[in-house]
Amino acid sequence: MELKNIIFVLVFLASFGILLFSLKKKFGYLKIGQKENRLNRIGERIKNVFSIAIAQTKIFRDPIAGPLHAIIFWGFLLFLAAVIEAILQGFYSGFSFEFLGPVFSLITIVQDIFGILVLLSVLFALFRRYILRIPRLDVGKAGLLDATVILGLILLVVISMFGQNSALVASNNFVLAEFEVRPISVPLAKLFFAGASDSALISYEIFWWMHILVVFAFMNFLPYSKHFHVITSIPNVFFRKLDDEKYSVKPLDLEDESIEQFGAADIEHLTWKQLFDGYACTECGRCTSVCPAANTGKTLSPRKIIVDIRKRVEEKAPLVQAGVEEQAGVLDKTLIHDYITDEEIWACTTCNACVYECPVTIEHLDTIIDLRRNLVLIESQFPPELNTVFKNLETNFSPWAFNSQDRANWAEGYDVKTMAEDSNTEYLFWVGCAGSYDSRYQKVSQAIVQLFNKAGVDFRILGTEEKCNGDTARRLGNEYLAQMMMQENIETLNGYKVKKIVTGCPHCYNSIKNEYPQFGGNFEVYHHSEILNDLMKTGKIQFKDENEKNSVTFHDSCYLGRYNGIYDEPRDSISKIDGINLIEMGRNKDKGFCCGAGGGRMFLEETEGTRINEERTREALETNSDTIASACPFCMTMLNDGVKSFGKNEEVAVKDIAEIILEKSK
Repeated sequence: MELKNIIFVLVFLASFGILLFSLKKKFGYLKIGQKENRLNRIGERIKNVFSIAIAQTKIFRDPIAGPLHAIIFWGFLLFLAAVIEAILQGFYSGFSFEFLGPVFSLITIVQDIFGILVLLSVLFALFRRYILRIPRLDVGKAGLLDATVILGLILLVVISMFGQNSALVASNNFVLAEFEVRPISVPLAKLFFAGASDSALISYEIFWWMHILVVFAFMNFLPYSKHFHVITSIPNVFFRKLDDEKYSVKPLDLEDESIEQFGAADIEHLTWKQLFDGYACTECGRCTSVCPAANTGKTLSPRKIIVDIRKRVEEKAPLVQAGVEEQAGVLDKTLIHDYITDEEIWACTTCNACVYECPVTIEHLDTIIDLRRNLVLIESQFPPELNTVFKNLETNFSPWAFNSQDRANWAEGYDVKTMAEDSNTEYLFWVGCAGSYDSRYQKVSQAIVQLFNKAGVDFRILGTEEKCNGDTARRLGNEYLAQMMMQENIETLNGYKVKKIVTGCPHCYNSIKNEYPQFGGNFEVYHHSEILNDLMKTGKIQFKDENEKNSVTFHDSCYLGRYNGIYDEPRDSISKIDGINLIEMGRNKDKGFCCGAGGGRMFLEETEGTRINEERTREALETNSDTIASACPFCMTMLNDGVKSFGKNEEVAVKDIAEIILEKSK
């Protein structure tokens, strides 16, 4: 064995020894978190890895940064062949992948082409950070230095690879091996090493060592960098929540008397996966850039919350695992209050934009709701407005102070039967609290009923037996109150053997469809836009011949769209009506902007920045449409208020799609 090989073996063992030590320490910190099974349905998880992590499908949601990052990522995957070849050459200097035959051609071509692409992408990434100064990439001086070091190391990896390959070509008198194709390295060899085959061999050794040492330095720097996601992002995608549970809130076991902590006050109350999210965060800022609270001047930043978790883990976990009881007040701090303020947590609308946008599938909302649960159930620290909301939910079964016996008053004169009167029906129309009590949305409930009657839909309502679905209480952190209402509703529904449910409220829809199964409530759940669209397709709803032209813009409900993927049905229903021109807002469908009412924000005042509903209404008004259409009671309220705040309520109408369809129907 040559001296070179002996030195390499020592460097190799030291580098991987240090890396394994760092990873063991880092991942050991996760033990402080709560247990959670994320190893079910392995096949689906592997599929997610290929579609999200390898194919980079979520990263392409940004048309500029997406391709940029994908090229760097794919380039690194493809460079693995060059890295492995160089490492094996460290053990045996004469090693080469030439024995792979035609596959070797593919390896050498890809290395050269992607090498240039990665080089250009890294330079453009530096340009975006230093010259363009993209706001979401602003992570402070330390973060900028970290990114610069990482990008610099990537540059050195690529440069040393080209130096190594071109020097090797020159040292062989520009004679390539069989199947070897190097469209970039050969011209570089002729440019820098023409007539200098002896010095090329020395250069090859220099570049080879440079390549190896930079790669080893890069991988050992990662565990201490915000770019640790290079190692953790693929596992994080593997461990993400799967489709049927992706957007549901995990329940608390309220019957376990041994549990002393509900929700999370500090990192040990979070699951290991929630802590792992901190390691996976790339600090790219995509989550914060789409957050409606952050966009309107609130203190909430989803990125900051995840980064704060990582900081707290790094600070507290070593002390806990070492059995240190006192350390300069570190253990006296908590994640909530000392790292994350109450104001940040209560600013969240649970619109799910952060989760939807995150390229490494971080689950921000689970953590935010767990922090709210602690504030409500353990500390009783929450905005004073919620005292009234919680009291109304407990006594009147709705967020408002209306008598529960008046819940079905809206239906008088519309020939609507209750399940108590006749439970032999195809659909249960779940009206919801807004559809029952809000004077504006009662008109939507009545419009839905009239359309159902016209189309001959067989349906009933629960009437006074219906209670709030539990969504508001749950998102506000009051799990006890939420589960009480959910279980009582399920008992009622199961008692009537209900199979199919249709509702005009996306919050009811999401809760009953995705969260009621947690407590034994399994039903086919439809939003009214789905049913109405089917009735129009089958000709059961006919339209009048009119020459009047109307322009309509449609606002996507977060709980209908991002949570449940219903984007086309409401639009199809509107578009099928002659004379209506559907105009899209700049942010629409899965990139739509929240109205500001979700997550219980409907009942809280906005004390920071500008109002979220006004920001969304401004965008709607910019389309110059006659009507702003929605398919959610909360959205309708917020948009109505927004239109009034701009003084446009005489010019622009806010209507539910059911009202638009009814007006145009025969």
